Amino acid sequence: MIDIKLLRDQPDVVRDSQRARGEDASVVDEVLAADEQRRSAIGEFESARAEQKAASKQLGPVMGRLKGAQKAGEDTTELQAEADRLRATGTELAARVKELESVQDEAQDRLDRLVRSLGNVIEPGVPAGGEDDFVVLEEVGAPRDLAAEGIEPRDHLELGEGLGAIDMERGAKVAGSRFYFLTGVGAQLELALLNMAVAQATAAGFRLMVPPTLVRPEIMGGTGYLDAHEDVYHLPGDDLYLTGTSEVALAGYHSDEIIDLSDGPRRYAGWSTCYRREAGSYGKDTRGIIRVHQFNKLEMFVYCDPADAAAEHQRMLAWEQEMLAKVELPYRVIDTAAGDLGGSAARKYDCEAWVPTQGRYRELTSTSNCTTYQARRLGIRFKDGDGRTAPVATLNGTLATTRWLVAILENHQQADGSVRVPQALQPFLGLDVLTPTS
Repeated sequence: MIDIKLLRDQPDVVRDSQRARGEDASVVDEVLAADEQRRSAIGEFESARAEQKAASKQLGPVMGRLKGAQKAGEDTTELQAEADRLRATGTELAARVKELESVQDEAQDRLDRLVRSLGNVIEPGVPAGGEDDFVVLEEVGAPRDLAAEGIEPRDHLELGEGLGAIDMERGAKVAGSRFYFLTGVGAQLELALLNMAVAQATAAGFRLMVPPTLVRPEIMGGTGYLDAHEDVYHLPGDDLYLTGTSEVALAGYHSDEIIDLSDGPRRYAGWSTCYRREAGSYGKDTRGIIRVHQFNKLEMFVYCDPADAAAEHQRMLAWEQEMLAKVELPYRVIDTAAGDLGGSAARKYDCEAWVPTQGRYRELTSTSNCTTYQARRLGIRFKDGDGRTAPVATLNGTLATTRWLVAILENHQQADGSVRVPQALQPFLGLDVLTPTS
């Protein structure tokens, strides 16, 4: 969630961010009103509780004098009346305190719900608009002219089937549409790619992690993935969620902790199977393994000082580009428009590789700076330079995933249906060429 102090002090910044995302800016005014109601409720509650404590303090001495008078055989009529009056006042105040506590809790819950409905405040310079309003920052490499080479382009599925690498038919038989088997050299190619990503990540100081792929609701919600939940698999019998990225589990790894960042960012690389319902993509990319329900991925996840988050974001983009260079793919880097950002992201860069048979670029990696948005929800803090406790920044980025096989197969195909293996990948695969099985 965003910093409520930022919203109080600079509401126009939050309004502008909401508008850039294509979302309702009036929610900001609702939040401010709810915040005022909460603070008013807190004031009334604390005032009533102070009265209750004062009445309780008054009752003690009166009861002491009453007991003394009773022992001495004195007339206790006035003291008894005073004690009864104070007891009645205490009872009334106790009921009032309980009522005001309930009002305060309701005000806090309403404020929390409204604040959680706000997306992260976008960074300055993020393009406004929707999915098609991105800005191209860089184009690297030139697509091959396959026709000039005398090659009739095959798509990744035709190539994969010829190589004995992909079996969609049996995947659908076993699990339904958008499932598949990677077979033989296909499975080897995916593992080689992920292992090459692991080697790069660990050399850069990332700690390799194999996280759970089922998480509790508070972890899923803490990362922001329940705010737009149509792509999320839920197991109601266990009240657990299947994760669509190891970002979720890695974000929860330090939930409700104060972590030490005195030696710099904490960097983790999570290898996991990922699950997405793809509920909003009916009819899109139904052929092959571009858009599927299950895939494998190596995900970078970083905790750092918020002051270093923008620089760390650039480092993560550079690591992604380093991987793309190793697999020798033509690609472009885009600055994603605000309306196409997830709610947790303040900025996101995508690297999109050229897919010859589609004649367009398709996303292979993304890296997001979530600033302190997730950490505030998950209670992840650090000690800043002044020794004060403050929320950390969190960032994430893809280093390799199953979808990369699409671009590798299509961009490195040869006329006979074989596929050249990029040089950097050869030591991890043990092959320099993938050859058709028939």
